[in-house]
Amino acid sequence: MTQITQTRMHIGPIQIGIIVCALATALIHLYAAVQPGEDLRTWFILNCIGYLVLLAALFLPQLLAYHRLINYVLIAYTAITIIMWFLIGLPSEPIGYVTKIIEVALIAFLVAEDLQGRRHSSTFSA
Repeated sequence: MTQITQTRMHIGPIQIGIIVCALATALIHLYAAVQPGEDLRTWFILNCIGYLVLLAALFLPQLLAYHRLINYVLIAYTAITIIMWFLIGLPSEPIGYVTKIIEVALIAFLVAEDLQGRRHSSTFSA
């Protein structure tokens, strides 16, 4: 007899925060890409796609074994986005500052989820 185990990810406030922040920053980058005269159009579109792909990968049940790795990649991706914004020269539009606040919140949610996952796994491994 074959036993089928189904593992589901818990969706709580932290995960909802991750979803909201990642979608918000992806949509803001897409919005920035369609503005007239935007020199960084391609980079904004790629950034939007990157956030959406990593967000989907983070919650796909088929990739649950790689969840922690994807979490770290999304943290690094978000940090690189913030760093690149500083290197490009701090655009003066307020939406840029709002996006960075959202991205910092995204990193905080991702770190909180990782810590939550470590606590959860340590209680089951004892």
